[in-house]
Amino acid sequence: MARRKRGLQADEDEPVLDISSLIDVCFLLLIYFLVTSTIQPREQDLPMTLPSDSKTSAPVEIEPMLIQVNKTGSGFSIVVNKEENLDTSVKGDDRVLPLLFESLKTYSMTTKSSGSEPVVQLFIDPLLDQQTAMDVLNCLKGANINSVTFAVIDE
Repeated sequence: MARRKRGLQADEDEPVLDISSLIDVCFLLLIYFLVTSTIQPREQDLPMTLPSDSKTSAPVEIEPMLIQVNKTGSGFSIVVNKEENLDTSVKGDDRVLPLLFESLKTYSMTTKSSGSEPVVQLFIDPLLDQQTAMDVLNCLKGANINSVTFAVIDE
């Protein structure tokens, strides 16, 4: 007589999962989404000119900033580019010229972004005190402007 192994016998009551139809549905959904989706153009395919690292052959010419410091009866006046009146006096011990400093900072950033160096021409009244001239030079240094020329106004 043959001996029968005692062990686990397969129950015929356990359910069997048939996933072949699930795989078919997944592939159909994948094909549907691939066909109906629109392909976005890549960034390099967009029709625009982007800045490059290469330097241009000729930098953009920016006019030098003209600063005229005149002595007035009560103090001084600062005229930028012959049209814009800025700080007229200095108050307090810190001796700052906020409007001139902001104007110089903007000019410096503009010229440096175009690839050229900022140049400033100073017209200082000979009757002006030295401290005011030094305050203007401190504003230039604070705005990282190193190319400064002094000029005389011919009237």
